Amino acid sequence: MSTSSIMLSIVLVHGAWADGSGWQQVHDILEKDGYSVNIVQNPTITLQDDVAYAKRVIDAQPGKVLLVGHSYGGVVITEAGNDPKVAGLVYVAAFAPDVGESVAKIGANPPPGAALPPVLPPTDGFLRLDPEKFPASFAADVNPRLAKFMAVSQVPWGIAAYSGEVTAPAWKTKPSWYLIAKNDKMIPPPAQQAMSKRAGAKVSEIAASHALYISHPKEVAQLIETAAKAIQQ
Repeated sequence: MSTSSIMLSIVLVHGAWADGSGWQQVHDILEKDGYSVNIVQNPTITLQDDVAYAKRVIDAQPGKVLLVGHSYGGVVITEAGNDPKVAGLVYVAAFAPDVGESVAKIGANPPPGAALPPVLPPTDGFLRLDPEKFPASFAADVNPRLAKFMAVSQVPWGIAAYSGEVTAPAWKTKPSWYLIAKNDKMIPPPAQQAMSKRAGAKVSEIAASHALYISHPKEVAQLIETAAKAIQQ
């Protein structure tokens, strides 16, 4: 393990309807390759709280941090990434909002012909995906048994997080990387392309579902390591 790897910590942030355990395979690959890896178990109730959770993990690291977000986790890292310890951002099929944008605002104008996520009507201030449609929409290339388990174990997503607006996008001042999921049925690939281009990110693409961090952990870890090496130079 190199000294540079020790001094750089990788912090992984999960998205909506999921929790930090989904990062296990990516975590294991990165750790095996010598990186210090931490998971933010954000509650996804309000954006403000999720950013605070991320900052607590960031602040606990000894040196520079590479912040990685999947899906709604991209909103969290876009705001939390302004922490001076954060040296770079990696978006994994994630939202990369600009000032005043939220998932709600970005999703209000989907590209023509885009698949619509099977979001059920809100209950008690929370959103859920239709469990029957979850596997095909969220995790089409994940093992069917695991995809079904993900559907029934999904974490309700707070409307306050869904509508939480970014105040200062970190991608405007920090280098960023973006992995587009070309078969994504949750965040339309054209929207991913537009957000990654706007952020000036170094873009890679993979034929994968929205749950690519589970179905393609090697490729996700590879991009994270590419970003890590770049910011350590």
